[in-house]
Amino acid sequence: MSPADLQFLESHEWVGRDGDLAVVGISDFAVGQLTDLVYVDLPKVGETVTQGETFGEVESVKAVSDLYSPVTGEVVEVNEGLEDDIAPLSDDPYGEGWLLKVKPTSDEPDGLMDREAYDEFCRTSDQ
Repeated sequence: MSPADLQFLESHEWVGRDGDLAVVGISDFAVGQLTDLVYVDLPKVGETVTQGETFGEVESVKAVSDLYSPVTGEVVEVNEGLEDDIAPLSDDPYGEGWLLKVKPTSDEPDGLMDREAYDEFCRTSDQ
């Protein structure tokens, strides 16, 4: 997915569309801040995620960070490959490093930033 086509939460998760599904991941900024990712804990297929609420964790050698959902809906696919090899999360966070595919319960999530606003947020916030 192209970062220019995504929407972002202040907590650095992104969402993009793949047909009628929402694809969720974490930004390259988040990956850079966490460094040396070692583990990701994701929900199971069939579980429900709620916009703005935690759905899992990502662990690096320096911290464990909660993951927040940018959409509300049912998890229909999880990137199971990350269980065996977490490298795509660092190497390609907008492609092979996606986390979840969700069938949203509403068309457009509220309160998300486009890439330009997100980049500005990252430049001006004290992360």
